Amino acid sequence: MIMFWNKREVFVGASMNDFNRVMNDLAADGIYHTYKVVSNMEGRGRTGTFGVDPDLLRTYYVYVNRKDLEKALHLIGR
Repeated sequence: MIMFWNKREVFVGASMNDFNRVMNDLAADGIYHTYKVVSNMEGRGRTGTFGVDPDLLRTYYVYVNRKDLEKALHLIGR
């Protein structure tokens, strides 16, 4: 389990493909990680989503333990 004082953000983005690539790379290397998905749909009840890029409807965050930060960043190419 990663406690809030030990977790570090290694990815933040709106692309589901990039999010899945990062998650798969970390899992394949055995690096424990957690994630959070935030919806950017506030106030869309009246206006809907017509004309909105679907990639911008969610923001993805991936976190690793502080001790694995350098290894994770090297692995995902950052």
